[in-house]
Amino acid sequence: MKIAYIHDVIYPHVKGGAEKRVWEISRRLAERGHEVTIFGMKYWDGERAIEREGVRLCAVCDPMDLYVDGRRSIKAAVIFSSRLLRSFRGEFDVIDAQQFPYLPCFPAKVHSVLGKTPLVITWHEVWGDYWREYLGWKGIFGEGIERLAVRLPDKIIPVSEMVSGDLSTLGVNGEKMEVVANGVDLRKIDSVEAAEPSCDVIYAGRLSAHKRVDLLIEAVGIAKKDLPDIRCCIVGDGPEREKLARLAEELKIQENVEFLGFLDSEEEVTAKMKSSKVFVLPSMREGFGISLLEANASGLPAVVVDAERSAAAALIKEGVNGVLCGPSAPSMASKMMDLLSDGSYKKMARDSKEFARGYDWSDIARKVEGVYERL
Repeated sequence: MKIAYIHDVIYPHVKGGAEKRVWEISRRLAERGHEVTIFGMKYWDGERAIEREGVRLCAVCDPMDLYVDGRRSIKAAVIFSSRLLRSFRGEFDVIDAQQFPYLPCFPAKVHSVLGKTPLVITWHEVWGDYWREYLGWKGIFGEGIERLAVRLPDKIIPVSEMVSGDLSTLGVNGEKMEVVANGVDLRKIDSVEAAEPSCDVIYAGRLSAHKRVDLLIEAVGIAKKDLPDIRCCIVGDGPEREKLARLAEELKIQENVEFLGFLDSEEEVTAKMKSSKVFVLPSMREGFGISLLEANASGLPAVVVDAERSAAAALIKEGVNGVLCGPSAPSMASKMMDLLSDGSYKKMARDSKEFARGYDWSDIARKVEGVYERL
């Protein structure tokens, strides 16, 4: 098959769940003999079209700032979408557009119709009325665009059952959807050695408001009373970083919390996880939770907030690959200390790894391949 992926940002230049999914599936489908092209922003030097690990990368436009005042840039999405209308080239058997940031799905539909090509949209999260919280009164337009976007594709691939259920509330017929989860690169993770020095608890992800990393920092402040030498590593960056650093200073735990920023490679992130004891995911909104699986594959049980809008909570098998906590710093601190104090994290390491083995990217790629072939 000739497969086209549309996503404005490309892994590893931008490190996020959707970007990683597109890349991991693309290179595996290329290994399976398919011709795969990703249309995105030009993060590389030289020609506008290059090949990397058997995958063709086509530049739609130059990179732009993705965030303005902590929110995803609408201007960047508009520019990318308008350039996509002119820059999309080639004949394909299927087009797969990533749902976020929505607007590129519309020119993807134009090319789908013109080329008589099935359009798939991979759906990572439904925002619904969260749009109004995110954008204020302007959120009504976000809601409207989301409701229009669900009508565009021939098939929707939700990344979790929660997302599938949310799409149903927008009127999407169940027969139009086929859930295919995210995954992990088990072979790569197994090949990485632990880094030094070690951490007690670790978080890896974007530092955005809904990720609620502030809860983790407050939890470390509470845990320090019983575990004065507790060490927390925060991997990632984002609009909340300065605010979070100030919070650590205010709580007088700056020596206990280390902000590592985005690390240069996946291997470095994995090495840091393997040198840690417990992974913490304080997010209130997750369409899936790749970082949780990566932590499990590294032998770390996880403390995950049991939030209504977090599909990551559904990945937790209590006492097997992690534990759930309430959406508060005291509850999170209690669960962290339980795992650290009695050595439970060691007992759960093997089960955590075994759980992650059900989500190997190679298996995920074959499932996606099956969806495309049936179209």
